Amino acid sequence: MHMRTRHGEFERIRSVLEDADPDEPLTAREILQVLDEHGEEFDSAHRVATVLGRRAQTGEVEVIQDQPYRYQFADRNN
Repeated sequence: MHMRTRHGEFERIRSVLEDADPDEPLTAREILQVLDEHGEEFDSAHRVATVLGRRAQTGEVEVIQDQPYRYQFADRNN
């Protein structure tokens, strides 16, 4: 399986969500919809979840482990 790091995906997601300024954490599917509304194309909600899940390991994203998972930027309220 070919795994390629796609630099810039996280920054694109963060930039769009900062502009959209959602009132609450969003699911990957909801984030995908916001990205689409702002002209940013992503393969799938799964790809969004993968990108954000990797950044959760570094503490940049908080994953709310509800069903479905919801995501927010860790420094959002700072």
